[in-house]
Amino acid sequence: MNIKKAEFVKSAVYPKDFPRGDRPEVAFGGRSNVGKSSLINSLVQRKKLVKTSKRPGRTQTINFFNVNDELYFVDLPGYGFARVPDEVKDSWGPMIEGYLGSRPNLKAMVVVMDLRRGVEEDDYELIMAAPHFGIQPVLVFTKADKFKKNKRMQRRRELAKDIDANPGELILYSSTKGLGRKELWKRLRYLVGV
Repeated sequence: MNIKKAEFVKSAVYPKDFPRGDRPEVAFGGRSNVGKSSLINSLVQRKKLVKTSKRPGRTQTINFFNVNDELYFVDLPGYGFARVPDEVKDSWGPMIEGYLGSRPNLKAMVVVMDLRRGVEEDDYELIMAAPHFGIQPVLVFTKADKFKKNKRMQRRRELAKDIDANPGELILYSSTKGLGRKELWKRLRYLVGV
């Protein structure tokens, strides 16, 4: 996809503060420090649209990004081992559920996982929750460049077997090498209709 425009719109916590639902949305969820921000930057071919950090848990609000005036990318707070106060972590569940339950224009959720770690319990819960909100989960495994091609394909088959999925449903991604970018855009364009 040719990216002419990619810009930050706003951060929000409550549905009343979300942007108008006037275009399709794609949400990005995953564990802290899985490479979610780098993946979004890579997709829109911008280095600093989404702030990246070596410290997990930097995203603590729901962040909306306008892509080509055609859709929103929505960066959800990471879950897992983030070093944030418990009261902040406790607020993430209701905040994310409030978002998922209030956006009829939400067409897909990219569940971002680390190929080295595989599908962890929190990831699996997010994958299973998506259809309850009428959302198609898209399974993306980052840091694929850490594996040689044969090992990547073997790892993909193992993970697909673990979660009872077709290996072709799992997208292997590398933000640094661009691996999987075209495939992910193709899947998103099909689901979103842009």
